[in-house]
Amino acid sequence: MRLRTVLFDLDGTLVDQFQAIYRCHVFAMRQIGLPEPTFEQVKRAIGRGLDDAIRDLAGQENVARILPIYLDHWNATSLHDAGLFPGSTELLAALRARGVRCAALTNKRGQASREVCAHLGLTPLLDGIFGAGDTRWLKPQREFAEHALRTLDATAAEAALVGDSIYDVAAALNADLAFFGVTTGTHDAAALRAAGAKEIFPDLATATPAILARVQ
Repeated sequence: MRLRTVLFDLDGTLVDQFQAIYRCHVFAMRQIGLPEPTFEQVKRAIGRGLDDAIRDLAGQENVARILPIYLDHWNATSLHDAGLFPGSTELLAALRARGVRCAALTNKRGQASREVCAHLGLTPLLDGIFGAGDTRWLKPQREFAEHALRTLDATAAEAALVGDSIYDVAAALNADLAFFGVTTGTHDAAALRAAGAKEIFPDLATATPAILARVQ
């Protein structure tokens, strides 16, 4: 089936804000006297949403204490070193030139998602940005992807999800979407394959020919 809509994860797929995320977790945990996490610990916690990441790193009992500290520091520093993964802008532009609707589907908070997309010049290339807090759902819940597709006037049979995590794989499977995986983020090819991904690429630039082949 020809693809007419492609949904993209943000962190680890289109957008590289790993240093900002790490910096904010370290800062918040330091403020309440907890040991600082390593970069790899933070990276492994990314994907299911901020509350779950804090829970993984600091325990459920500290989520309410850390969250406002994290968010204050995030609002002050998150865009300082934000970047795009190679091929992000080129793929989005190529898809839109072919009449394909593109949108972000992410467990990053909606406001933060829209801010970084605007900062990095992605907003004009996206038909929607759906993040945590915009609905009552998160990936991999089927309803989250269905909400995005409904808003875009799209169907699952003609849609794909591009992502870097096992939660993205599950979201695609739950919503009956085609899936293209990249290993620029939180999970390697073996983990994505074990979760059910079949088409896996080192990065978006490498994935571009396979994705464009589905929209001809």
